[in-house]
Amino acid sequence: MIDLKLLREDPDTVRASQTARGDDPSLVDAALDADSRRRSALTDFESRRAEQKALGKKVAQAQGEEKQALLAHTKELAEQVRSLDADAKTAGEELDALLFQIANVVEGAPPGGEDDYVVLRHEGTPRDFAAEGFAPRDHLELGEGLRAIDTERGAKVSGARFYYLTGVGARLELALLNAAVDQAVAAGFTPVITPTLVKPEVMAGTGFLGKHADEVYHLGTDDLYLVGTSEVALAGYHSGEIVDLSDGPKRYAGWSACYRREAGSYGKDTRGIIRVHQFHKVEMFSYCRPEDAADEHQRLLAWEEQMLAKAGLPYRVIDTAAGDLGSSAARKFDCEAWLPTQNRYLELTSTSNCTTFQARRLGVRERVEADGRTETRTVATLNGTLATTRWIVAILENHQQPDGSVVVPEGLRGYLGGLEVLEPVG
Repeated sequence: MIDLKLLREDPDTVRASQTARGDDPSLVDAALDADSRRRSALTDFESRRAEQKALGKKVAQAQGEEKQALLAHTKELAEQVRSLDADAKTAGEELDALLFQIANVVEGAPPGGEDDYVVLRHEGTPRDFAAEGFAPRDHLELGEGLRAIDTERGAKVSGARFYYLTGVGARLELALLNAAVDQAVAAGFTPVITPTLVKPEVMAGTGFLGKHADEVYHLGTDDLYLVGTSEVALAGYHSGEIVDLSDGPKRYAGWSACYRREAGSYGKDTRGIIRVHQFHKVEMFSYCRPEDAADEHQRLLAWEEQMLAKAGLPYRVIDTAAGDLGSSAARKFDCEAWLPTQNRYLELTSTSNCTTFQARRLGVRERVEADGRTETRTVATLNGTLATTRWIVAILENHQQPDGSVVVPEGLRGYLGGLEVLEPVG
């Protein structure tokens, strides 16, 4: 949730953020009203409680009619105290519910919606297949020729948007994920195999149960959620804890299966493995001091670009517009690889600075020295994709040859036993 102190001291900034996202700015005023009512009720509660205690001493010393009058007043005060306590709790619950509806405050993201991103730069040059004298095949045709992707049997067994990776397809995914883990470890990350089922409070704490809750799989019998990214489990890893950031950020690289319902994507990217219900991913996750979050965000982006270089992919970096940010993100950069058969860019990585939004919900703090005393404060969290199944789409299409074979990017060959070319199976 957002910082209540910021809401009180600078509500215009929060209203502007809500407007930039296309969300309801009136939530800010509703939250301020609930906060005002809660604080007023608490003040009156404390005042009546003090009066009640003082009156109790007088009752003990009084006699006769005076005592009866004081007892009657005590009873009246007790009822007022109970009522004010109830009012404060009701207003507090209303405030919490409203705060959970207000998205993180945008920091530096361009205005607008899904199509209003800003392209920061292009890296690499897309191949000119016409100049090479052949029309490129799409990733599914290539994958089927390599006996690497089987969507027909995936649909037979599990339904639409499921698939099998077989042979070199399975090996290529493992190569990507292992390369990502090795790079993360070299950069100081702790590798983690995370749970893929989490409790409601963890899923809600990371901000995934808001307006996009219909994209998350829920197991009603057990009241558990399937994660769409290991970010969720890694955000919950230190929930309710005080972490030590004196030596710098705490960085984790989570490897997990991921599940997404893809609600609302009917008819989009139905061919192949671009938009699927289940995939694997290595996700970077960082806990850091709030003042270091912007710099950490740039580091995560740089590590993503290192992996894209290993895969030999032409790509662009975009600054996502405010209206296309998830509720937890204050800013987000995406890296999108060129997809030659569709003549467009396809998102492969995403890195978000969630500032203190998730950590405040999940109760992750650090100790700091202030004015000669030790106190605690909320930390910042960030996340970023380091490799995922979708990368296979871009690798196959960008590195294909006229005969349907695919050149293995140099950065991945060591993870495929030195294999240089994936050959079609007759």
